Parts: sequence; structure tokens; C-alpha cells
Amino acid sequence: MSEIVYNRIALLRAERGVTRRQLAHALGVHYQTVGYLERGEYSPSLFLALRIAAYFEVEVEVVFSTTPFPRIGDRTA
Repeated sequence: MSEIVYNRIALLRAERGVTRRQLAHALGVHYQTVGYLERGEYSPSLFLALRIAAYFEVEVEVVFSTTPFPRIGDRTA
């Protein structure tokens, strides 16, 4: 079983007009960490995942999942 954590960080940042540097500053991490997270090269700690969700004011499940998120525009019956 794979331990990949999928996320919507890039989508949420784009929707809100937030740069990687701005998000990183708000979270107290290096901006490259945000890039690693977005690309799935790094899985966040539970603490960081909760802080990211709180920053975007959404539930953690809106940002992170153990299964891929549906692509935008995909329709399921």
C-alpha cells in the first residue's frame, strides 16, 4: 500500500491569490517546503496539515486525501 498524501494546496493558493512565499511565511516554513508539499514530494506532519487547513479556513479533508482528488471538470454519474 502506498503512503501518498494528495493535496489541493496549489488550487487553494491560486483561488485565493496567495504565493508560495506568502503561505510559507504564514506557516513558518521555507517557501520550498510549500513547493515540495504541492508536488507530493513531502508529506506534512499532522500539525502542519492542520495549520494549512486553518490558514485556508477549510476542513483538513478539503486540502489532503489518501486518494486522488477528482480532476476539475471531471463528472461522475
